[in-house]
Amino acid sequence: MGMGLEESLRLTVAALMQATGESQRAIASVLGLTQTQISRRQTGAVSWTLDDVDALAAHYGVAALDLLAGPTRACEALPATRRRTTPTTKKGAVR
Repeated sequence: MGMGLEESLRLTVAALMQATGESQRAIASVLGLTQTQISRRQTGAVSWTLDDVDALAAHYGVAALDLLAGPTRACEALPATRRRTTPTTKKGAVR
């Protein structure tokens, strides 16, 4: 049997946080929660709610069903404007 919806959602949130460069603290602010509450959701100690899913989908600009479909689908649906940009280094530049 494959992974359950709860585990898939945790992985999806982690993937979206990575893709956008957002922290648990930033997600907590969006949801009106504390960073500790987000951490507990991400470890599976507390379940994500459907209201959380709706708020996360709106925040990331994806459909709730894309969010629930897993990390690959959610990241593919993530608008390009929401993706983190990586700084480019000039050739020969000293860091």
